[in-house]
Amino acid sequence: MYSNLPTQPVGPNDLLAVAVYDSPELSRTVRVDASGYIRLPMLKDPIMVQGMVPSQLESAITTSLKKENVLVDPIVTVTIVELQSRPVNVVGAVKNPLVFQATQPISLLDAIARAGGIRDDAGSDILVSQEAPGEGKPVWVTQTIPVRGLIDEANPKFNVTLHGGEEVLIPEARKIYVVGNVRKPGAFPVRNDEETTVLQVLALSEGLAPYATKMAYVYRRSPAGPKTEIPIALAQIMKRKSPDVQLQANDILYIPDNKGKRLTAETLDRIAGVGGQAVVGYAVYH
Repeated sequence: MYSNLPTQPVGPNDLLAVAVYDSPELSRTVRVDASGYIRLPMLKDPIMVQGMVPSQLESAITTSLKKENVLVDPIVTVTIVELQSRPVNVVGAVKNPLVFQATQPISLLDAIARAGGIRDDAGSDILVSQEAPGEGKPVWVTQTIPVRGLIDEANPKFNVTLHGGEEVLIPEARKIYVVGNVRKPGAFPVRNDEETTVLQVLALSEGLAPYATKMAYVYRRSPAGPKTEIPIALAQIMKRKSPDVQLQANDILYIPDNKGKRLTAETLDRIAGVGGQAVVGYAVYH
């Protein structure tokens, strides 16, 4: 039981233990419904309890029992058995996504730490969403927290306090894809606040494989939809005769294979192999 939370207000789905002295028929556990009410036996009307702390609940139940002439002078004790009304949901690019109940206010950093920390492929922003009152129905309000400001710069203004009911989303970083004649093709994360160039992603892909061509190509989808092909003077960039080219998220960098050079090298290897065998055979023959 959450007997150490005398000042915590209850909410929907919380489970309460109601004990009425010398009245076992009235003592029971009861769950707060979605509207914030509880119902007790022998009471005609439900009791609104949402937002009340246990001491206020005890007074409200006592008043209802007197008002409906169930007991003359009841002694009521209320304890929170199960807290379900203040979930904090931490999802996205964290090591262990989870939902926990904010039994007390908790900082954003502590909530992320409970989820095992941010993964390496996380994006540059953290989205903290919470339901707020609106006209007719609640609306979700989202606050954007920069990862660099919260963690790298340790700026306290970004370490917001969570009280329960929040969703913390750490989106994955968008990626640049490198395919073709490189040693380690793959998808590499790129953050919105960082510049990523051809040379950088080549380094991430462990460099060019043998027989790379002088040209590379970037395939990029425009906002209108069609994908465009952008030629890149790769050899000129490698020789520092042409400036490095900046890439964008979702770009595909394709490094073609120079088939002519590769076939020539393979032919030379075969010739060298055949020649070696002939020499050996000639020596054995004699």
